[in-house]
Amino acid sequence: MRVQVDGGEIGYDEAGEGPAMIFSHAGIADRRMWKHQFRDLATDHRVVCYDWRGRGESSSAQGDVVHHRDLLGLMDALDIPTAHLVGCSMGGGYALEVALVAPERVRSLTLVCSGLPGHVWPPAMIREVKEQVHRSVPVDRLGAYQSHTSDRINPEDVAAMAEAQARYMVAGPSRDPAQVDPEVWQLAVDMLYRVFERQWTDRPVVERQLEPPAVGRLGEVSAPTLVINGRDDVPWIQDVSDLLSERIPRARRLDIADTAHLPPLERPAQVTEAIRSHSLATERSRESCSNPCEDGI
Repeated sequence: MRVQVDGGEIGYDEAGEGPAMIFSHAGIADRRMWKHQFRDLATDHRVVCYDWRGRGESSSAQGDVVHHRDLLGLMDALDIPTAHLVGCSMGGGYALEVALVAPERVRSLTLVCSGLPGHVWPPAMIREVKEQVHRSVPVDRLGAYQSHTSDRINPEDVAAMAEAQARYMVAGPSRDPAQVDPEVWQLAVDMLYRVFERQWTDRPVVERQLEPPAVGRLGEVSAPTLVINGRDDVPWIQDVSDLLSERIPRARRLDIADTAHLPPLERPAQVTEAIRSHSLATERSRESCSNPCEDGI
C-alpha cells in the first residue's frame, strides 16, 4: 500500500487492531526487516511498517528530506493520533526526533541498535568503514557513483558493496557471515543491494535533522524508552546504545547476545516479546494514571 505524505508517496504495510505501533527500518534495510514483528504483534496492536522516502516502495525524494516530519505525516495520513514508535539504526534516530518535537504523540519508544542524530562518529570508525566496506568497489567508480556522475551503475559493484556492508554490520566485526542464518543473510544482502542501487541512481538529496539535534536533548525525552543492543554490533554503535540508556530518563535496556545490527531478524522472538512487553507495560501505566483510586491516591 502507498499513501500521500508531503508531496510524495510512502509505501507501508498495516495489520491488526489495538494501540498503534509504527516501525521505522534501519538505514541498511527496508520495511521487510520487521516481517516477524509485523506478523506477531498485529495480534494485539495496529501495526504499521513503512519505507522511508527514497527507500523500498516509497517515492524518490524531491529536494530536502526530513524523516521525522515524514513519520509524523504518515501518522496524520493514516489517522493515528498517538503510537508506540519502534526504530532500528537511524530509524530509531528519526523516532527519537518525533519524541522530541511531538512528545504528546508518542506512547513509547523502542530503539534497536539505534542511531542518534547529531552524534559524530569517531575517526577510527570512519577509517574502518573505508577499509572494510568502501574498498569493495574501486575508488574511482565509487566516487562517481556517490557523486552521481557515472553514466552506468555496474551491478557487480552494487553486489560487492552490499556484501561488504552486510559483513560489517549484519554479521558484525566479531562474527563470520557463516554464523548468520542463511535466510537472514540473503534478505539482508538483498535489502542492501536495493539501498545502494537506489542511492547511486536517484538524484542527490539533503537530509535535514531536528535543530538543535537530538544528541544534546536526550534528557528531554518523556516517552517510556526501551533500548535494545546487539552484543556483536559495531562497537561504536553500541556506544550510542550506552548514551541512550544512560541519558534518557528512566530508559530500560536489553542486551541480546549472538546478534549484530539487525536483532529483529536474527532474534525475532526475543525482540518481539521485548517490544510487546514494553508496549503493554506502558499501556497499563497510562490506564492507571487515567483511572485514579477512589480515595484519590
